[in-house]
Amino acid sequence: MSVSRRALLTTAAGTAVAATSIAPPAQAAQKVPGHAAATLDATADYAVAKLRAVAPGVSGFPVGTRFEKWTYSQNGDWVGGFWPGTLWMAWLHSGEERFRTLALASAEKLAPRQDDTGTHDLGFLFYPSWVTAWRLTGDDKWRTGAIRAASSLIRRYNPKGRFIRAWGALNDPANAGRVIMDTMMNLDLLAFASSQTGDGKYLDIAVEHARTTQRNFLRPDGSTPHVYDFDPASGAPLGPGTVQGYSPASCWSRGQAWGIYGFTTIYRRTGRREFLTTARKLADFALGALSPDHVPVWDYLAPQAPHDIKDASAGAVMACGLLDLSRATGEPRYREEALKLLTALSETCLTRKSARADAVVARCTRNRPSEDGVEISLPYADYYLLEGILRVLRPDDIDRAIDLSTV
Repeated sequence: MSVSRRALLTTAAGTAVAATSIAPPAQAAQKVPGHAAATLDATADYAVAKLRAVAPGVSGFPVGTRFEKWTYSQNGDWVGGFWPGTLWMAWLHSGEERFRTLALASAEKLAPRQDDTGTHDLGFLFYPSWVTAWRLTGDDKWRTGAIRAASSLIRRYNPKGRFIRAWGALNDPANAGRVIMDTMMNLDLLAFASSQTGDGKYLDIAVEHARTTQRNFLRPDGSTPHVYDFDPASGAPLGPGTVQGYSPASCWSRGQAWGIYGFTTIYRRTGRREFLTTARKLADFALGALSPDHVPVWDYLAPQAPHDIKDASAGAVMACGLLDLSRATGEPRYREEALKLLTALSETCLTRKSARADAVVARCTRNRPSEDGVEISLPYADYYLLEGILRVLRPDDIDRAIDLSTV
């Protein structure tokens, strides 16, 4: 589906420009096998139709489903950026002004979180919402707010251990030395802040955190734990742990996907090949652990893997990371595997057969060890599935939204 319109967009360097109408997929995309292209386009159409029906009744930020209906957070929790981000993806695919209007209204509700120093998730909150809003509208308030959020995020940096702490208030000793793989996805907000302000401190912290993660999380086989703990006073590494994975020695599939995507992104922002090498190692392990159906299990090294509970959200995140990795390395195999993932999710993990489902993607697992959200729908699955599809069908448009440039 393609609709021509004029919009204020941005270049990869971040300068707001008046753009011509968004190009149809056939003009913008690399060649895609016919079956995959048709499947992905149909999935994007289904997502837009679902959002068209559901979005007007959304009363907060979706955090997950209960009996197929969204449950909400009013302040966004850690997932608040994904709802406006999903609406932006729907706007890019459909051109329907209603999605742009709803995306801006939803993003506005995150304004109080700019000054939140109690979480590492400010990248998740502000990149798909505020950075994208600035890139697609040119309104400087979104850029300014995203930079302010980045300034809040770097207050969580521990210079002794060279890491950004994941959880807990700055004055709370609990979890003061806890680092999680997910934080790799929050570093791009810091890269954005440096590019926009000319102040290298944000990107410097991002690089140091990525190096610490690379040095401590990466196992010889390319797998990773969810958590690594450090002594917050000395910065000394203590050892691996987990919260959402099976054990400290296992490999939580969504964490592995965050790593693939996050390390590829920090490579693109810095040109440091060590990060690209790490992303490839993580990707190669995950691809080797996939079952033939191409829908990841919740933990690749849990005892019942690969015959275990699925997490479609891990597949959606991983597909985006693999598409990015293919561009960065020039290796077609990563793109081919990403297409298999996106096709599998489209064919086996959508909510098409349910008349009551609010979400697009089913078969997601939030936190199996806590029995919290086992095979439900999650907002980041919807967001990353659409992002992945648009990376394939409309790469120029997704570049304008989230910046796919490489230094």
